[in-house]
Amino acid sequence: MGKKKKVTFSDIAKFTNFSKTTISRYFNDPDSLTPENQQIISDALVKLNYQENKVARILANGKTEFIGIIIPNLYLHYYSEMLNQILCTYEQYGYKFLVFIGNENENTERQYIQELMAYQIEGLIVLSHTIPSKELADLKIPIVAIEREDLYISSVNTDNYSGARQAVQLLASHHCQIMLHINSPTKENIPAYGRISGFLDYCRENQIPHEMFIEDLGINDEDLHQKFTCILDQIQMKYPDKKKGIFISNDTYASVFLNLLIRRYGKLPDDFYLVGFDNSPISRQAVIPISTVGQQINKIAQESMKLLVGLMDSQKKRNPAPLSEPVHKTIPPLLILRDTTEKNIF
Repeated sequence: MGKKKKVTFSDIAKFTNFSKTTISRYFNDPDSLTPENQQIISDALVKLNYQENKVARILANGKTEFIGIIIPNLYLHYYSEMLNQILCTYEQYGYKFLVFIGNENENTERQYIQELMAYQIEGLIVLSHTIPSKELADLKIPIVAIEREDLYISSVNTDNYSGARQAVQLLASHHCQIMLHINSPTKENIPAYGRISGFLDYCRENQIPHEMFIEDLGINDEDLHQKFTCILDQIQMKYPDKKKGIFISNDTYASVFLNLLIRRYGKLPDDFYLVGFDNSPISRQAVIPISTVGQQINKIAQESMKLLVGLMDSQKKRNPAPLSEPVHKTIPPLLILRDTTEKNIF
């Protein structure tokens, strides 16, 4: 069987009685054609079984349809689920993604960004915390941040502060006598700091005894197990006879802490009530499903792509107007009740 002949612009022009210039405009600047002529060419492409040469198109107009993503790690389930939701937007927006995992290394992330710029990405989504937003803004491409410092770039974030207050209010409704918060050190200009400030404000306003355990918990099983074992020993030594309400900064950490409790006691003890944060899949899949403050991860991913595509479209205009100031969107969290607080369920 002979090799199938590729359909060229000349073939399309001959089939439609348009010039090759008109066909080129259809691919590179379709809005310059009338809707009627766009439809004629579109129908012709179907009839001719045209397969677009993406490389040729990139060389012709410089538009790669690539978006870069810098993500801190895939150990925390929040990041892996966010990445999954962003990648799922391909069918809606048609953009492909180049993904790099920074592992909290500032110099490595700068190298990754240089690599992405060499691929002529049209936009960038950043979830990592290492590079200041001022430096990112100097890249002069559309950028959207998710849950990181965002003074100079647009962003989509969860209302972490109200989420933390909801978590403590839930624990208070179960008459917990001591409130405990476990978190990693977090700068005040990072949205997730709201989990700390929301916890503190609610406890102080309602005169609830509380304590925070703020330390570098790591992102591997061995470090987490060691750190959480030490924290659990301290909790049991200080509050052996109190009903303990524990709010942990993310569902991955909450799952590790829950597993430690079950290994030590064979169950979730009656005097421990536990709430995580994120509503990542691990909170539902845990041996005892974990109550959590649900970030609407699918909505954050959708809003981030919608915002980024809007910024990219604006930049493609003949005379693009510079963005007067970054756009910041806040998504409300949803409190999700499961077995680690609603103990009558199991």
